[in-house]
Amino acid sequence: MELWIPITIAAAFSQNLRSALQKHLKGKIGTTGATFIRFGFGFPIAVFYLAVILKLTGESVPDVGTTFYWAAAFGGLAQIIATFLLVHLFSYRNFAVGTAYSKTEPVQAALFGFILLGEQLTPLGMGAIALGIIGVLFISFGKQRPTGAMVLSTLVGKPALIGLASAAFFGASAAFYRTASLSVEADSFLLQAAFTLVCVTAFQTVVMGSWMTVTCPAELRAAIRNWRLSGLVGLAGIAGSIGWFTAMTLQQVAYVRALAQIELVFTLAASWMFFREKITPIELAGCVLVALGGVGIVMAAS
Repeated sequence: MELWIPITIAAAFSQNLRSALQKHLKGKIGTTGATFIRFGFGFPIAVFYLAVILKLTGESVPDVGTTFYWAAAFGGLAQIIATFLLVHLFSYRNFAVGTAYSKTEPVQAALFGFILLGEQLTPLGMGAIALGIIGVLFISFGKQRPTGAMVLSTLVGKPALIGLASAAFFGASAAFYRTASLSVEADSFLLQAAFTLVCVTAFQTVVMGSWMTVTCPAELRAAIRNWRLSGLVGLAGIAGSIGWFTAMTLQQVAYVRALAQIELVFTLAASWMFFREKITPIELAGCVLVALGGVGIVMAAS
């Protein structure tokens, strides 16, 4: 098994855990505060991880050029915008279609990967990504059971457009991160990924921290007051980010982000095991399609 596969699955699991913790904290510190702790409380952990990698590899802090700086900055901004758009979707009553559209990220990541890095997908890879997205749609609509008329009426509505925009920014951020990581002059892919992660997280912490200081200082103070739970979110978030950055250094962003859709399967499994929520036949079919799409992606990338 290629190394990027278990790393991606582990990152998806960590992201699922982080999202659950953020959802719990959202009521205490607000949406912006819950978004910030992913970066602000994750940054010290990222620095520690980089120090460990430097010690293990025996390398020094790598040299970087102009490509690294603009790619890391654009990637960091794109991820912040994508996260805000995704959170904004929940203010709409009919956000199901928009949320489903936000899961088209692998397709848009493939587009940005082609534009920035000249990456191309095999026919099997494109088919597997399409299969996975269909599975995601099944899961997204599993409990809503939308009618055809309802779906058609929202295809060009605000939720759909916001969902597409969120996916575009997430896809762009992944491609920018891979561009930045591959430009780092280091012998170890672990060091390339770790150094990129530290720089991006530092940039995001400064940008969001500065913005919150001016616009919503109360949420920033609330995040600091709840430092124990915020620290757990930061730990889970940075664990996921370590996985994403490492996997995207090793493999094309479209394949990594497509395989990451398995996160939805983890979400359904958690809701069934811990909250005793019923899984509908449509959701179960979606899980099967996501799993089959994942197998196809692994085969295409091998």
